[in-house]
Amino acid sequence: MSALDTPRPVAIIGAGLDLGAGRRGVDMGPSAIRYAGLESRIRALGRDVADWGDVRSPVPEATEEGDATCRYLAPIKQACEKVGALVEDAVGQGFLPLVLGGDHSIAMGTLGGMAKARGAGAALWIDAHGDLNRPSTSPSGNVHGMPLAAALGVAGEAFESDVYPTPSVTRAALIGIRSLDPGERALIGELDVRVYTMNEVDRLGMERVLTESLEFLAGAPFLHLSLDLDAVDPMFAPGVGTPVRGGLSYREAHLAMELLAESNRLDSLEVVEVNPILDRENETGTLAVELVASALGARIL
Repeated sequence: MSALDTPRPVAIIGAGLDLGAGRRGVDMGPSAIRYAGLESRIRALGRDVADWGDVRSPVPEATEEGDATCRYLAPIKQACEKVGALVEDAVGQGFLPLVLGGDHSIAMGTLGGMAKARGAGAALWIDAHGDLNRPSTSPSGNVHGMPLAAALGVAGEAFESDVYPTPSVTRAALIGIRSLDPGERALIGELDVRVYTMNEVDRLGMERVLTESLEFLAGAPFLHLSLDLDAVDPMFAPGVGTPVRGGLSYREAHLAMELLAESNRLDSLEVVEVNPILDRENETGTLAVELVASALGARIL
């Protein structure tokens, strides 16, 4: 294998933030994913790996909630800015950043760091939820339901950062969606996004959905995968905080990752919302490792 063919090394960045979620436990997600053999699995693919440790964040019990429409936003932004700085550094050193959540609000940091390094890019958002709420439309005030709106620059001035640019993405393709709030439905019509609900996945098949998504996202300065494990049906991923029945099957999830790897366009990724408290014998942490491996090039044969 020539130097040009050598896959980029992976920088693992833990971000056990759980201030953005309504249920505790995802702060242990990075540990659960690591414990499932993440580093050795990536090395088995022929990639070098460096674990850069964890970004520390405060716990809700010792933190001021702030505005009830975007709870804990100030400390969430502080944690995301730390994540963003590490992601930018990883890109500068030639690594492919792999961020382990934590709740989905960490995506603001991952995408912010990528945008600081490359310019505003594109996001492949695989999730049961749209994460397109704004403080004015969120039923809960939980920021993990707002990160894509923030990344697209439509969540409001409170989400802007001095550390990374907003918007950090200009386009997004959402796959596996099956739970949207009214405000998200209204916003989707105003944005440059492509949304594939589970209805479309059922009707069109994952290969067509993923291929069309990649075509829509082509030409951006970077392509980021944001994988929320609740995109997968709870039968296969029980350890998530907001499960929704009727999600991706085990093979549909792997096929999406395999097709993404075949495209050779992946620049960064994150895996979020693994909650070991709600899991069965780390089944969801193990699935996260398997899906990361598929996204990085693992094959059956």
